[in-house]
Amino acid sequence: VQLVESGGGLVQAGGSLRLSCAASGSTFSINAMGWYRQPPGKERESAATITSGGGSTNYADSVKGRFTIIRDNAKNTMYLQMNSLKPEDTAVYYCYAARVVAGVHLQYWGQGTQVTVSS
Repeated sequence: VQLVESGGGLVQAGGSLRLSCAASGSTFSINAMGWYRQPPGKERESAATITSGGGSTNYADSVKGRFTIIRDNAKNTMYLQMNSLKPEDTAVYYCYAARVVAGVHLQYWGQGTQVTVSS
């Protein structure tokens, strides 16, 4: 599975951005996907996750009500719509996917995309 993110950039506080994550390869076996982020000088943290059918989502408390994770299985693409952005949302955002192959849990990561929110 290969993951490629796009859509990062510089935005003013209160603005919006939409990140995209295009998946290729053995995408049929992916169960969960999500977005992690790593702020400057901090550890990587989960921002939002979504199950294979898109029926279940989970958000970090810090982004609830502002971020929306969407999965389009027909296009093998996942999105993160980010509204009301704050300077503390500044981070490198990573797309990830998880699948189980022969009982082994595998995770895949994209290269990351920078999001910078100015005050």
